[in-house]
Amino acid sequence: MVESINSKADLVIDATSFLGTATYGKIMIGDKGFEFFNDRNVKDYIQIPWSEVDYVIVSIVFGGRWIPRYAIRTKQNGTYSFASKDPKKVLRTIRQYVEPKRIVRSLSMWDVLKNSVLRLTHRNKRA
Repeated sequence: MVESINSKADLVIDATSFLGTATYGKIMIGDKGFEFFNDRNVKDYIQIPWSEVDYVIVSIVFGGRWIPRYAIRTKQNGTYSFASKDPKKVLRTIRQYVEPKRIVRSLSMWDVLKNSVLRLTHRNKRA
């Protein structure tokens, strides 16, 4: 059985982890870190201490009315993507432990396309 890194749990909620294939489980946010535990496989879990969190990247759609996903980017181990039942509640809880300036909005599909077109036109002007 996996032991939690948290001594106090602020929020436990149903969620999906997008590390590889989508796995269903529970997110637990506590005083020491962010944790994801798989519902079916006890050995499949993610534990991220708050000191290791670099950024929380949030995908916002329809002006904030819908948040389909959010990702936690760590200082050493990469980016972990999640979705949960009530993402606004999860992000409010995370904001207690991560500085609000470290919670950033992800680029939309249009921003990515615009950046790639601008990069291509800039590259063609130099050549």
